[in-house]
Amino acid sequence: MDDRILDIISSPSDLKLLTDEELALLANEIREEIITVTSETGGHVASSLGAVEIILAAHSLLDCPTDKLIFDVGHQAYAHKLVTGRQGMFDTLRCYGGVSGFPKPTESEYDVHPSGHASDSLSTALGLALARDLRGTHERIVAVIGDAALSGGMAFEALNHIGQAQSPMVIILNDNEMSISRNVGALMKHLGYMRASSQYRQTRDSVQEKLESSGWLGNAMANFGRNMKESMKQFVIPRSMIFEQLGILCTAPIDGHDIPLLRETLANVIDTDVPVLVHVVTKKGIGYGPAERSPEVFHGVSPFDIATGEVKKKPSKAPSYTSVFSKALVAEAANDDDIVAITAAMKDGTGLAEFAELYPDRFVDAGIAEEHAVGLASGLAVGGKKPVVAIYSTFLQRAFDQMIINNALPELNVVFAIDRAGIVGEDGPTHHGMFDIAYTRMIPHMKVLAPSNEAELTRSLRTALAMGGPFAIRYPRGEAEGVEIPSEPEPFELGKSRLVREGSDAAILAFGRMVGRAEEAARILAAEGIEARVVDMRWVKPLDADAIRKAAKLPLVVTVEGGVISGGAGEGVLGELARMRANVPAVTLGIDDAFVSQGKTDLLLRDLGLDGEGIAKSVKKALGR
Repeated sequence: MDDRILDIISSPSDLKLLTDEELALLANEIREEIITVTSETGGHVASSLGAVEIILAAHSLLDCPTDKLIFDVGHQAYAHKLVTGRQGMFDTLRCYGGVSGFPKPTESEYDVHPSGHASDSLSTALGLALARDLRGTHERIVAVIGDAALSGGMAFEALNHIGQAQSPMVIILNDNEMSISRNVGALMKHLGYMRASSQYRQTRDSVQEKLESSGWLGNAMANFGRNMKESMKQFVIPRSMIFEQLGILCTAPIDGHDIPLLRETLANVIDTDVPVLVHVVTKKGIGYGPAERSPEVFHGVSPFDIATGEVKKKPSKAPSYTSVFSKALVAEAANDDDIVAITAAMKDGTGLAEFAELYPDRFVDAGIAEEHAVGLASGLAVGGKKPVVAIYSTFLQRAFDQMIINNALPELNVVFAIDRAGIVGEDGPTHHGMFDIAYTRMIPHMKVLAPSNEAELTRSLRTALAMGGPFAIRYPRGEAEGVEIPSEPEPFELGKSRLVREGSDAAILAFGRMVGRAEEAARILAAEGIEARVVDMRWVKPLDADAIRKAAKLPLVVTVEGGVISGGAGEGVLGELARMRANVPAVTLGIDDAFVSQGKTDLLLRDLGLDGEGIAKSVKKALGR
C-alpha cells in the first residue's frame, strides 16, 4: 500500500497531471481498493470494477464540479468517489453514517444528482445542458449510462428529446457485455471520429452511402452482428444508425479499458457543438477473477472472502423472505398453468430464477422497464392468465400509473409481489421501500396484504391468487422470522386481522414485519406493569374495522408500520376511528416526513423509534408514564 498514486489524489484535477501509464497504474490501485473495502462492507462490485477507466478518462479531461459528470443508477461510481476526495473514508462505504453507495449531492459537490434508479441520467443531463444554454455558459455535460439502463423507457424518451434539442453533451454508453472485434473496432474508431467532426456532419450521408456499399465493411459488420447478444445492443450500431437518425452522433465501439484510446476519443468529441454518443465496451468485474466469472453475483454482493470470492455468510436460522416467496410461487404454479411470473431485470433478486428454469414459457423478464412490465401484466390478465409481478418496492413506484389505469381500473387478476418493502439497509434512501403502503392503499379496487412472517407470506400468496382482483403483497428484505411454513397454506378471510397478544392498557396495531417489534415492545412494557394488546393487522386494505373498534375501547391505540406515516396504514386507522366517532388517544408510528440514510436495518429502525424499545417508549409517553 506504500507510495500509491491513489493516496495523493485529492480531487479530479490531480488526474490531469498523470500520464496514461500512471492513470493505468491508478486504475489497478482503485480496483484493489474497491475489492478490499467491499469485501468488508459489500456493495456493487462488478459494475464499479468495470467502469474505472471510463471514470478516470472522463475526470482527466473535464473540469468538475463546473463540468458535470452524471451517473445512471450510480452503482458503478466507486472510482468516482475515490478520486473526488473520499478516499480517506471509503472504508465506511454503505455503512451507517459513512459514504453512500450511490452518488449523493449532500455528500460531495462532485455528485450531481442522487442517482439510484436506472434510466434517468439522460433526462438529468439534458436538463443541465438546457440550463447551461439558457445561462450562456460553456460547461461540459457528460452522462454515463449502461446498456441495460438504456433499454428503459425514460432513456428512450430522453434520447428523442436530446436529438431534437441538439444541445451539446456527451453520452458514454457503457456496454459491459458485447465482445469487440479488433478489426471492426479499428475501422469504426476512425468512422467515429469522422462523425464527431463538423466536416463529417456536412457530408455524412454521402460518406455513409459509400461505406455501406463496401464489401469488406459489409462482411465485417455481418461478423460483428453475429457476436451481438439479444439485448439493446442489437441496434446500437446497425446499418440504420438509429442514434444518428435521432440526431445524435455516434462513435463505434471502443475498448473501455484502454485509457489512451478512451482519452483520445473523449477529447475528440467533448467540445463538439451537438450531442454525441460514445460507445464503450467494458467487462463487468474486470481485475477480480470471481467477479469476472460471476458478474451477476457481484453486481450487489454481501461481504466476501477476497481469496475465494465466497460470501461471508452468517449462520441463519431462517430462510429469506424472497426465497420463501420463490418456493411458494413455484408450488402454486405447479397446480395452476395460468400463473405467469414477471420481473424487471431482477430475476435473481426477486427469487424468480427457479420459476424461470421450471416454467420458461411462463416467465417474462421485461428488462429495466417497470412501466412496461406492469402494463404487460394487464394484457396477460385480460388474456385469462394470472400474472404475478415481482418487483422491489422502490422500483415498482415507477409504474404507479400502470398499476392504477391498466390494472386496478379494470379490476384485473394481477398480483404485485412487492419485495424489499420497508427499510432495506445499506443501499440507502434511493432503495428503501418506504412508500408502497401509501401508494397501494390509495388505489381503488386494490387489496393489500402485509405478512408478518414467512408462514403468513405463503398464505398471502395463496389468498391473492384465490381471491382475484388487483392484489399487492409487501414483504421485507432479509431473513424471515423462523416460523414453520404450512405445507398447504390456508387463504385468509378478507380484511380480518390476527390477535397476537391480549392486553388492557393499550392496543398496538402492527403491520408486516413490525409485528415482531410490537411483540418485543409489549414484553418490555409488561416488565413495567403495562399490558399492551398486539394485533397483527395483516390487511393494509381493507382494514379490519372490528379490530379497530375493539382497540378503541382501550385507553390508547398505537399503529406501527414500516413505511411513511403520511398516507400510510396508520392514517387509515385514524380515518376508521373518526368514522366510528371513537374518542380515544391515538399515535401513529412509522417513518416521518424525511428520507432515511443507509446503514444496518436494526440501527435505522432504532433511530426511527421502530424497534421494540422505541415503540415501548412511545406507548409510555402517550400514556403519561
